[in-house]
Amino acid sequence: MCVFCAAIPATATLGTNLNTKQNKARRDAAARGEEPASAKPILKITLVAVVLLGACSVVYHTLLFPILRI
Repeated sequence: MCVFCAAIPATATLGTNLNTKQNKARRDAAARGEEPASAKPILKITLVAVVLLGACSVVYHTLLFPILRI
């Protein structure tokens, strides 16, 4: 498996995990009566990263791999 193909599920898992931790921290702060921290756009950033990795994977497998034959 190439680096790009391996990085796609790892990136998605990491982004989902970070979003879950952020939501839990915001819920806990609200339960304690504190002002929750502002939400960061983790899922949007993760989506952009996964799409870019997918595009890089397509370019690698269709254009570069046949030329390089690695």
